[in-house]
Amino acid sequence: MGSMRVNKVADRVKVVVAEMLDRRIKDPRLGFVTVTDVRVTGDTQHATVFYTVMGDSEELDATAAALESAKGLIRSEVGKQLGMRHTPSLEFVRDAVPENARQIEDLLERARERDARVAAKAAKAEYAGDADPYKAKAEELEEQVALEDQPPRLDRDPEA
Repeated sequence: MGSMRVNKVADRVKVVVAEMLDRRIKDPRLGFVTVTDVRVTGDTQHATVFYTVMGDSEELDATAAALESAKGLIRSEVGKQLGMRHTPSLEFVRDAVPENARQIEDLLERARERDARVAAKAAKAEYAGDADPYKAKAEELEEQVALEDQPPRLDRDPEA
């Protein structure tokens, strides 16, 4: 985690870049872009802007080219808005979070399907022996202990 100043600069860069992409950059190659995160180095000399794009691989490549060509204009606007002595250099990186989230969702769905199959098999399954083989042995032991603790019985007929 960076200092408070670095975090504030990163937040401000994120807002400025998002506003620039929304309002000022009119490149037709620019697809539906969302700025997801900005990370700034501790000396505020370099900022990495993470973004996502809706669309196929052609749109992703076209958007990357549009961002690369508009980098100078965006950087100059960031410098004006921040009012810092040194404007951080910008690097645009496509965020992999949506693809990772999709993979995780697919894995979770496969796990749910496997769990459902196991539960279906378990519902049909029967015990190989008794339902609870240990319970009977424990009851037998208790009965034996109870019988051993009793005094011997004399089987006499009281009337005889």
